[in-house]
Amino acid sequence: MIRAWRTVRVLPPLLLLPALLLTGCGTEKASEKVSAGTGPGGGTSTAAADPAELASRAKALGIAPELVYVTESPGYTLARQSVGVSGDDGFSAAYWSQRAGTQIELRVDRITFTAGTCAQQPVGGSGASDGRTKCTRDGDDWYRTAGTWHGYAVPKQGYTILLSGSGVPRETLRKAALAVHRPSAAELDGLLPPAPAPGATSSQPVRRGDLPPNGDGAPDNSVPCEGC
Repeated sequence: MIRAWRTVRVLPPLLLLPALLLTGCGTEKASEKVSAGTGPGGGTSTAAADPAELASRAKALGIAPELVYVTESPGYTLARQSVGVSGDDGFSAAYWSQRAGTQIELRVDRITFTAGTCAQQPVGGSGASDGRTKCTRDGDDWYRTAGTWHGYAVPKQGYTILLSGSGVPRETLRKAALAVHRPSAAELDGLLPPAPAPGATSSQPVRRGDLPPNGDGAPDNSVPCEGC
């Protein structure tokens, strides 16, 4: 079933990643747990994450467990502030390269690409659609371009994995697409915050351990009160 593209609720934070990571420099060490080299071929454990633990953590954020994936790319590190929901119950994250000043966006959503619908879907943060997206086959995947953005769509059964970037070499994106995999136990630890404690209610917010103790905190949106 072909579904229309959904609004990605975490897209604004992704576009602000460079500023976020610069202001949080030195405070977001936990994000280094999931970075280039932690997947297949990396030096850390690749034992599969416990399915029940993955499901518990993902559902606490409104993400379908089967849509949680990670990737790896030399020089790129997961920005944990970017992890969130895409569409209704999809998954979204971004990997940032401080040296290159670019990011790779990873999204997993319940959409299906065909030769007739691929051009109607935007590419990453380009916003391009309605035929402005150009699609070409690359093996079983789709290589897609729109303006300065380009990336890969990797079809799965009932959903699609999307990797995209602006200013990122095509070969880098291709290798990142090939490296996409389900998170290991070590990767899950640095990817999703802990699940709510047993007995927690909806009125008890989930404590996100991925947020740094200082820097990158929520902005002060209070409005000064005159004459209070």
